[in-house]
Amino acid sequence: MSKLIRPKDYKALLDLRQTEQGIKLIKEFFQQNLSTELRLRRVTAPLFVLKGLGINDDLNGVERPVTFPIKDLGDARAEVVHSLAKWKRLTLAEYQVEKGYGVYTDMNAIRADEELDNLHSLYVDQWDWEAVISREQRTLAFLKCVVERIYAAILRTEYLVCETYPQIKPFLPEKIHFIHSEELLQMYPDKSPKEREDAICEKYGAVFIIGIGGRLSDGKKHDGRAPDYDDWSTVAENGLAGLNGDILIWYPILGRSFELSSMGIRVDKESLLRQLALENKEDRKTLYFHERLLNDQLPLSIGGGIGQSRLCMVLLHKGHIGEIQASIWPEDMRKECEELGMPLI
Repeated sequence: MSKLIRPKDYKALLDLRQTEQGIKLIKEFFQQNLSTELRLRRVTAPLFVLKGLGINDDLNGVERPVTFPIKDLGDARAEVVHSLAKWKRLTLAEYQVEKGYGVYTDMNAIRADEELDNLHSLYVDQWDWEAVISREQRTLAFLKCVVERIYAAILRTEYLVCETYPQIKPFLPEKIHFIHSEELLQMYPDKSPKEREDAICEKYGAVFIIGIGGRLSDGKKHDGRAPDYDDWSTVAENGLAGLNGDILIWYPILGRSFELSSMGIRVDKESLLRQLALENKEDRKTLYFHERLLNDQLPLSIGGGIGQSRLCMVLLHKGHIGEIQASIWPEDMRKECEELGMPLI
């Protein structure tokens, strides 16, 4: 309960019926815009994958996937996905997607180790997307271009919501600001990574923090990233390592930064080997996904995930993600949220 943010004088601008209509409006409009901006086709995704193939996303490496035995496969164990970062790249190869095009899908996950609060739920829903790129596009300039196109789709969706519900006023800035995690450390050396995110987002409104996963000059990481999907160790044009990052905005209702997307240019053979060595995960080289990548059987790609419930929460000005999605919450949190005007579904 200590993690629950209690927004002062909070009042939901939409009732339950309007909220459900707003969720539908946002999801339909945004995914169509995302598809158009990045030339993505929709594909069907799994809820679970077989354990031991190296396909599941390891996130920070400490979260336990939900697992279960499969009777008809001799009790071989399946894992509920954390995300589809690696599966999507395999799908690009399987569908023989051409350069400049990609796929997107609805990703549904269960993260049993999540610490529950206004933004974090046991249930995670994202638009997961992945696109084929050329060797020449593995640059920071190209990454920034894709971020700007995604942000443009978010702004268009905000405009539609405000036109549909006049009581909701737009607050997102016209432009998104780019900064490297090392530059952020130098700006705020006495702050924690979360405090640095709050400070930079309050200053600019919308920020893309570059280079998440590698160690900074203080010997610490801004945040954890698995070593086998995003490329966070390659030195980019600005002399700093990292071809990945997070889209964050300042959310005035909760008075804090708010992550909407994690994304990046994916590892090639060289950066995969380097990052596995840095993280002492070289034993993964024999797994199915990693073998295919090391044998040049997977295309170069860029990809990420965009939180569906999170985007709806922001654009509908809600104080708790449980006002957007149905999940399980501690009973005392439910009661307090009800008292604060944030009834959880």
